[in-house]
Amino acid sequence: MRHRDQENTWRSSWAKTAPKRRYIPQPIGWSAISFAAILLILTVPSAWAIPMQDSRATVAKFVAQIQKADYEGDRAALQLLITKLEPFVADPKLASRVRYWRGFALWRRAINGFNESDDPKDLQKDLELAVVEFRESSADDPSFVDARIGVISCLSFLVFLANGDSARMQNLIAQSSSLVKEVTASDPDNPRFLWVMGPILWNIPTERGGGQDQAIAGYTKGLELVRKTKLSSGQTLEPTWAEPELLMSLAWSNLNRTAPDLKSAEGFARSALALVPYWHYVRDILLPQILTAEVARQPRSK
Repeated sequence: MRHRDQENTWRSSWAKTAPKRRYIPQPIGWSAISFAAILLILTVPSAWAIPMQDSRATVAKFVAQIQKADYEGDRAALQLLITKLEPFVADPKLASRVRYWRGFALWRRAINGFNESDDPKDLQKDLELAVVEFRESSADDPSFVDARIGVISCLSFLVFLANGDSARMQNLIAQSSSLVKEVTASDPDNPRFLWVMGPILWNIPTERGGGQDQAIAGYTKGLELVRKTKLSSGQTLEPTWAEPELLMSLAWSNLNRTAPDLKSAEGFARSALALVPYWHYVRDILLPQILTAEVARQPRSK
């Protein structure tokens, strides 16, 4: 109103002193819109255009698109969807889950980037931004365990990217270890936690409680649990993913373990594709690796 009052006062003063001129019709354009109206148009958040009761459904639609883009390995789509979710961060009823899915998209952008041998600096940036989003999600809802699970995985990938910087690696490991203890105490049977812990256990020596068998046992337990408690994703903003990821990790583990079990590896990979037929990594990278290994193992005819 202050801008409008100033404008009306200015026009009234001008009308008293200016010479009268013949009115010439002008095309209606930006010049016909008051400064206040222009300012309002430019500053209204795009989320205002969506009725509040439809916000959750809109976010759920973007979440489904994020998960699809992740499986497709479409990193450009993931970046676009991160931006599309931004207006909804301001909604206190949705903020925690919106932050989580923005973090998820950044996290999966990085994971897909590893498959493409992308620039490590870009991967690091995505992971660091994902950590920020996950931490904000957790701050908005301290009881939301899955946000901390996302941080654990991102920190583990950042340890890998630290490239021998021992001080940075120790700092990241300390952060991750603290969160692992928290989640172990509060939600140890979360299937997504068991999936995230798999690569960590795989790289921990057996004498320190890790090893390949421990990682595979965790994946197997997670798969059993997620199948018992499986929920339809529908319009929920809660994380329900894990079954395809656990199947994929069991396929990878059986391919890469010290004594490979290629039959099991192929079975798990095909089970993952039965759930997500368009999963780029499993369909185009992992399964061909398994089939190649099977061919190489076959005895050569003389």
